Amino acid sequence: MHSWVPALLAVLAALMIAAGTVLRQRASRVNGAITAGWWVGAGIALCGFGLQASALGLGSILLVQPLVVLAVLFALPLEAWADHRHPARVEWAWGGVLVVCVATFLIVSRPEPSLRRPDALLLWGTVGAVIGMVLGLVILARRSSPHYKALFYGLVAGTMFGVSALLVKAVIYQITHEFWRTFVQPEIYLFVLVVVCAVVAQQLGFGAGDLQTSFPSMTVAEPAVAMVLGVLLLGENLNVSVPTAMFLGIVLAIMIRAVCELAKLSAVRGYEQAVAAETAMPPTVGRPAA
Repeated sequence: MHSWVPALLAVLAALMIAAGTVLRQRASRVNGAITAGWWVGAGIALCGFGLQASALGLGSILLVQPLVVLAVLFALPLEAWADHRHPARVEWAWGGVLVVCVATFLIVSRPEPSLRRPDALLLWGTVGAVIGMVLGLVILARRSSPHYKALFYGLVAGTMFGVSALLVKAVIYQITHEFWRTFVQPEIYLFVLVVVCAVVAQQLGFGAGDLQTSFPSMTVAEPAVAMVLGVLLLGENLNVSVPTAMFLGIVLAIMIRAVCELAKLSAVRGYEQAVAAETAMPPTVGRPAA
C-alpha cells in the first residue's frame, strides 16, 4: 500500500474532525448543553474519525497521527468563516510553523507500518495502566476548580482518543486476518467503550467553562499517547540515527508548542464569545408585585 493513501485519508480526517469540533464548540460555548448543532458536529467528527481509522488500518500511527494534528490548523479558517472575520497574523504564523514541523517530521523520519500484532498480555497491561491513570485524572477533575477540571478532562479525552488509535490497529488486524472472530474478541468492544468515554470526557471539558485549557490539553495528549503506544506496543520505529532522533525530538516539541498556541487561541476566542453571548442576553423581567 502506497504511503500517500493513508496520508490522504489522514488529512481528510483532520479536515472533518476540525469542522465537527468547531460546530460542537460553538454549540456548547454558552452552557455546555447538547443541542441540534452539537449533534451535527458530532456526526461530522464521527465521519472524520472513520477516515482516521481507515488511515490507521493502512498506515503507521507515526504517519497518521501527526497529520491528524492538522485539524487544529484546519479549524483556523473554519472558525474565521463562521465568525465572519479574518484569521489574525499570529494564527497564520503558528499555522505555518505547524505545517513545517509536520512536513519535516514525516520527510525525515519516513515512518512505516508495523506488521507485528500487539502482544495480548502487554496490550492489556498497558491499557490497564492507562485506565488507572485516567481514573486518577477523573477523580482530580471532580475535586478541582473549573480551570483544572477543564485541564484534567481534556487530558482524559486526549488520552482515551490516543488509546483508541491503538485499538483501531488491533481491530483492523483482526478484521483482515480472522474476520469471523472479530466480534468474539474483546478489542472491538473495548474500542467502542473507550471512544464513548472519550467523547463524554471531551464534553465535560467543554462544559467546564474553560475551553482555553481543555482544548489544548486534549489536542496534545491524543497524538502523544498514540505515538508512544505505537512505539511500545506495535514495534513501530523511525529507523533514524541518534542525532536525527534528537533533531526530530526538537521538531516534535516545536510542533506541540504550535498546536498548543493554535488551540489556545481558538479556545480563548470561544470563551470570549460565550461571555459576550451571556452578557448580551436580556435580563429576566420579574412579575410586578401584587
